[in-house]
Formats: sequence, C-alpha cells, structure tokens
Amino acid sequence: MKNIAIIDYGAGNTKSLMFALQRLGFPRVELTSDATSVQSADYVIFPGVGHASFAMEQLRKTGLDTIIPDLKQPFLGICLGMQLMCSHSEEGDTPGLGIYSAQVLKFIGEQKVPHMGWNNVDFSSYDIEDHYNNSWFYFVHSYYADVIPQTVGLTDYILPFSAVLQRDNFLGCQFHPEKSGAMGERFLTNFLK
Repeated sequence: MKNIAIIDYGAGNTKSLMFALQRLGFPRVELTSDATSVQSADYVIFPGVGHASFAMEQLRKTGLDTIIPDLKQPFLGICLGMQLMCSHSEEGDTPGLGIYSAQVLKFIGEQKVPHMGWNNVDFSSYDIEDHYNNSWFYFVHSYYADVIPQTVGLTDYILPFSAVLQRDNFLGCQFHPEKSGAMGERFLTNFLK
C-alpha cells in the first residue's frame, strides 16, 4: 500500500482531503511538516487554504521550501498549494517555489471576488492522459495563476487562467478536488495511479 504525505503548514483544507483519500481506499495518509517523511512518501499533496506569505514562511521554517522543488515522486498542489508552486504571488508579495514560471495575480474586475463555486475546466486543447470533457469542479480563490506553457487545464472567470498546471512529476490544480464530488474523486484517483 502506497503512503501519502499531506504537507502540514498550519493551515489548509487538510481534514476533508484526508477523508476524501480514505474514502477512495488510501488509508496510509500522514499530515506532516517533517522533511524526511515528505521525502520518503510515495505521493505528496500540498493542500491549499490560507495566505501565501504565511504558508511560505512555514515552509521555510521546516526546510520544505528547498526540498519540494527537488522531489521526484508524484506531487499535487491544490489551490494555494498550486499557487505557491509558481514563481511569485501578488498575495503578500511572496516569492514561490519556482516549479512553474506562472505569476499569481489578484482578480480585478466587475465580477465578485473571490471566485467561489462550481466552474468548468477545459482540457480539450491539451494532450493529457485523461480528458475530463469540460467537467465542473469547485473553486474558492481570489488569486489566479496566469496561462503558461505548463497549463493543461483552463477556466474562465473574469479572464482565462490556469486551472491545472503540469510539469514532470508536479501537478497543480486551482480547484478543490476533495470538494468536487465524483469528478474530483476521479481527478484524485488519476493522480494516485
């Protein structure tokens, strides 16, 4: 049985993510900020709810800010977790982990911010293993990652933005798969294959 490390940085949507993984038949889930545990896990998930500068400060305190970019196992960043995988966030003028070249910017427009609720993700223009056919996922965020070559899923709210980023073993999603019903479960299951 594979073990999954969920990065603990003192915030994040960890309980519902842990429950979702256990429902999917993955009982070996550890919430941890220990660098050795993260490095030895078969899968690593960086969950997201919180403020960018606080989360990066916690990663620096544990040394995970230097370890994460060098990990070789499958790695999933969710919401803020994905944003911190980018090069920089406007939230707190925060340098990110630099896994993706994207800039994380604040939504500005006439529509309500945060972007909260269900929205579709378009994977149709990208060559990925499993197309989700404009499926709907659950979003809650005020900042977004711009569109870059590693974008593999697009969503439009005020403007098109990166809903899914992928590079090598690193996958990031702006939506919350653990709150996205059957399609979110499918997304998590595909990541954990």
